[in-house]
Amino acid sequence: MEYTYQYFFIMPFVTLPVPMLIGMGVLLFPASTKKLRRIWAFPSIFLLSIVFTFSANLSIQQINSSYIYQYIWSWTINNDFSLEFGYLIDSLTSILLILITTVGILVLIYSDSYMSYDQGYLRFCAYMSFFNTSMLGLVTSSNLIQIYIFWELVGMCSYLLIGFWFTRPIASNACQKAFLTNRVGDFGLLLGILGLYWITGSFEFQDLFEIVKNFILNNENELFFFTLCAFLLFCGPIAKSAQFPLHVWLPDAMEGPTPISALIHAATMVAAGIFLVARLLPLFVVIPYITNLITLIGIITVLLGATLALAHKDIKRSLAYSTMSQLGYMMLALGMGSYRAALFHLITHAYSKALLFLGSGSIIHSMEAIVGYSPYKSQNMILMGGLTKRVPITKTTFLLGTLSLCGIPPLACFWSKDEILNDSWLYSPIFAIIACSTVGLTAFYMFRVYLLTFGGHFNVHFTNYNGKKNSALYSLSVWGKGESKMFKKKICLLALLIMNNNQRASFFSKKSSQIYGTVKKIRHHFVINHLATKRNFSYPQESENTMLFPMLVLGLFTLFIGAIGIPFNQFNQEGGGLDILSKLLSPSLNLLHQNAKNSADFYEFVTKAAFSISVAFFGIFIAFSFYKPVYSSLQNFKFLNFFVKKGPKKSFWDKTINMIYDWSYNRGYIDTLYARSLTKGIRELVEFTLFFDRRVIDGITNGVGIMSFFIAEGIKYVGGSRISSYLLVYLFYVLIFIFFNSIFYSF
Repeated sequence: MEYTYQYFFIMPFVTLPVPMLIGMGVLLFPASTKKLRRIWAFPSIFLLSIVFTFSANLSIQQINSSYIYQYIWSWTINNDFSLEFGYLIDSLTSILLILITTVGILVLIYSDSYMSYDQGYLRFCAYMSFFNTSMLGLVTSSNLIQIYIFWELVGMCSYLLIGFWFTRPIASNACQKAFLTNRVGDFGLLLGILGLYWITGSFEFQDLFEIVKNFILNNENELFFFTLCAFLLFCGPIAKSAQFPLHVWLPDAMEGPTPISALIHAATMVAAGIFLVARLLPLFVVIPYITNLITLIGIITVLLGATLALAHKDIKRSLAYSTMSQLGYMMLALGMGSYRAALFHLITHAYSKALLFLGSGSIIHSMEAIVGYSPYKSQNMILMGGLTKRVPITKTTFLLGTLSLCGIPPLACFWSKDEILNDSWLYSPIFAIIACSTVGLTAFYMFRVYLLTFGGHFNVHFTNYNGKKNSALYSLSVWGKGESKMFKKKICLLALLIMNNNQRASFFSKKSSQIYGTVKKIRHHFVINHLATKRNFSYPQESENTMLFPMLVLGLFTLFIGAIGIPFNQFNQEGGGLDILSKLLSPSLNLLHQNAKNSADFYEFVTKAAFSISVAFFGIFIAFSFYKPVYSSLQNFKFLNFFVKKGPKKSFWDKTINMIYDWSYNRGYIDTLYARSLTKGIRELVEFTLFFDRRVIDGITNGVGIMSFFIAEGIKYVGGSRISSYLLVYLFYVLIFIFFNSIFYSF
């Protein structure tokens, strides 16, 4: 065992040869490397599987022995300054290693098929392997400066992968937005690291914990400085884990390939912020203001992410806001001191959300495969529907992930989320009420996604120039039979109104009343486009087996991974009621002076969970009430008339629905606020600085030169080559200089 621990520093760099070899191959043998590009998926998966094998072995040893191993060697020594590098293996590291490697392997298998058509396949493999290396190095780092190095490498990989399709302006803007937003948090993180080193003289975790604790206990005058440094450290996780107010980059990051969304923005990179807070939690708990701030940021993010996910049409953006909300749950748990519950939810959410993102990728992939269908519209849920019979495996796995995220037993997220809810009742009833109400919102928006994507039973047909029906083209939903012409016109028009990105039309807005007025115009637009392309539209089909296999495996994780934290073995030999996760986390819990036992037994836990389950089912019921009638009653348009009252007077319910919709659709107006206050303000400041530099600074310099030129031209005619004249002019200049100098000093 000692031999394995001693040489574990090699493990984070096992996947590094893949991007290096790809780069060398492209430079030296470009033609053959590009021709055999899909071969590179095998070494990426194989090398990451090796890391997984060692990580699983270490996790088993951690469960059995609760052993913490740290290996350090000096990198540079100069007088009093010593910089050391090394690796730390404990329970937190073991959890993250298993999480990164399992999700990473499955996403790489999935990507081999999903990205096979893309010309940047080699670049994708190189980025993914380098990201895995950076993330493995991050979670095994033994000090803050080493974490910061890998932290920036992870951010660089995220920047490259979000902007993978950089020729699309929306993707390039998204990666720049993510880069700049994360720079704000990373700058704060760097200042916090340097501030702690300035007063403690160490980057090592154990040294920092002990020194800071002793300083605060013996010298209260340093509390403000340590609080400031701790806040700056927390700025890094705020940005990386998309917490309020630095969350604005995560939805736009969905412009990258879907496997990236599953790996980076659901399971690993956004978990880096949670990892860092968990690693530094012994430092934060001795500063009460910081733990209160972490709790406050967490609960705000929980509610904000849930409300912003209510009305978005893009399936991946809805899942991104869901990720933001669930990360808020983890941050809330860490702020409350529920270390075990936070890491438990980190595990269960990672597998469930990775499953949902891969499922959304399967849907997008199947819809992009339709001939003549624009890939830029393939993520719009309003243009989906009726996919149950076409993609049954994707539908089943997506439903598992949806139920898990809603907190429905016995799926994974139920056990971890309810543990956080139970702890929140003990911490603050107000926070508990907000967290429990968010469970209902989560159930609502997740089943909204599910119903809009897979529900429905009607279709829209086009008539070709011969007067015969052509292949079915789906709008709001697809592939029904026997609809009336008026019904088809209504659905076609509603789909086009929603499909137009410059116009907002929803089931709850007043624009739905405009449907009847422009039917002929928009239908004519559809027919013209159809005749211009002269293509036949086919049905979506199930994805390839290499894409379905990772989804099935993640579905099994979603079903059974919650068992590691269930307190079912209450009557073990020690009588402590320890579950597997508590055994694994016992060293970290001891460091935080927390009891490794669960606060409630299995039956008490289930009894308390009845309330949250009821709230989740209520949210599901509301989702069915709102969106199931879209498919059953839309033929008569009664559903729209129920929410949108005709005439100038509107009901309070109608106004409330529109207000909630506007809040969610406009991202809580936070992006608008940033655009007007920061982006526009900085731009105006830059323009003013440019004007001042050109007109004032350069103007003075150029003015002096021009004046000297004209004065010299005038003097050469005055002097007449006589020295006395030149001396007179010189004396005149000296007198003027003395005069203005005396005036200046008098003020």
